[in-house]
Amino acid sequence: MVKTQAEKAAAFKALHEKPELFVVANPWDAGTARILTALGFAALSTTSAGLAFTLGRRDGTGSVTREEALENARQVAAATDLPVAADLENGYGHTPEAAAETIRLAAQRAGLVGGSIEDASGDPARPIYDFDQAVERVRAAAQAAHALPFPFMFVARAENYLHGRADLKDTIRRLQAYEEAGAEVLYAPGITRPDDIRAVCAAVTKPVNVLLGLKNAGELTLAQLAELGVRRVSIGSGFCRAALTAFLHAAREVRDDGTFNFANEALYMSELADLFAPPRSG
Repeated sequence: MVKTQAEKAAAFKALHEKPELFVVANPWDAGTARILTALGFAALSTTSAGLAFTLGRRDGTGSVTREEALENARQVAAATDLPVAADLENGYGHTPEAAAETIRLAAQRAGLVGGSIEDASGDPARPIYDFDQAVERVRAAAQAAHALPFPFMFVARAENYLHGRADLKDTIRRLQAYEEAGAEVLYAPGITRPDDIRAVCAAVTKPVNVLLGLKNAGELTLAQLAELGVRRVSIGSGFCRAALTAFLHAAREVRDDGTFNFANEALYMSELADLFAPPRSG
């Protein structure tokens, strides 16, 4: 049976309330959502970088419009019975009102049950919003999420580490303020040192999401992250980058070597067809 948005929301909330760590896998379209569902992941979230690449654009704030992001998220949510959240970048606007409106639209138009708003501004001269502005944006988004008729897992992101500001003290200060402002999940992408991850988890009471799949970011396992206090893990653009890497290797082999050995590693069409088979009801 097809699950309602409210049922998906309840399932997503329950995952966050369990003591065990879980993985939110990141598709970039309906097809990859179906594959990840078939593989048994518990929940999904879109990737802004993956969508930008699919549209033939560089990743970065402003490269994808809110309408494009929500349509992509709608297609992903419609392709699976799993709970689906979205990377909503900075809310597609600088004001608290823009962040709140993006959360409302994510729930009402795209069928989402969670989503993140980041404190990166998209302005190279001032890449991270000032503290007070960032907190007000989170507060407005959280209020919009709490006003929905089902639980919406709103994630507040502190982006310091992705913008060359490896300031753990400020990152923790922001995450604590975002929790106080109503965020349900805290997230500081780019933190990879075990001691830093442990410090972040100890500093807040809400679940902490950690990003894995960054290149040359260490070899932490899910078991090790759980011991550090992490409750949720996402891959961001990791799966998309892996897929595009395989695509590039295959294309370069044909162009440069005139060979087709890549095909020996490719799945059979029948194997792929099984991954896209409609889910069984009941």
